[in-house]
Amino acid sequence: MSLADFLNPEAIVTGLGTIGVVITLFIEVGLLVGIVLPGDSLLFVAGLAAGTDALGFQLSLTALLIFCPIAAFLGSELGYHIGIRYGRSLFNRPDGRIFNQERVQYAEHWFNRYGPGKAIIFGRYVPIVRTLMSPLAGILKMDKKRFTFWNALSAVIWTTSILIVGYLLGERVSGSIDKYLIPIVGVLIVLSLIPIIRELLKKKK
Repeated sequence: MSLADFLNPEAIVTGLGTIGVVITLFIEVGLLVGIVLPGDSLLFVAGLAAGTDALGFQLSLTALLIFCPIAAFLGSELGYHIGIRYGRSLFNRPDGRIFNQERVQYAEHWFNRYGPGKAIIFGRYVPIVRTLMSPLAGILKMDKKRFTFWNALSAVIWTTSILIVGYLLGERVSGSIDKYLIPIVGVLIVLSLIPIIRELLKKKK
């Protein structure tokens, strides 16, 4: 697989299967480099592949429901410990094409606006916030037991909800799903970006 394939949820599911989905989720929520990886769309395509064999193969829904929440939980635990270990200096770095201070400020605003519990649950569904939330919780010295509770709960809710939606749709699709896949993934991406767009518009006002 090429580097570009790791940004394509269909390529990850088709090329690497359940293992690829699990590893990608872990990296996306656990490491800052994961900020560019797909999350919602990857879970949806994996659920779709569990509900139909129209992709040429079929994933196990049971395996996905077990290992995806675990990957999301462990990745966020790693992110939290990285935040504890490196503190604010983790985010005090020059802006790059992927990582920049505006994204950090947005994630911190999200955390302060909703409070730790809601921010961690809702943040799972928002790109950028999903990756930065855990190290930010560590930097802000969020109580470890409290973080672990909300981390576990949000990991299960996020992964299970999207996997099931994909699975249910997959069961109802017959024949080729190519004509459905791109538009649906596109809609998911747009929906996940709505909170970011709203905040940017508020900031401009």
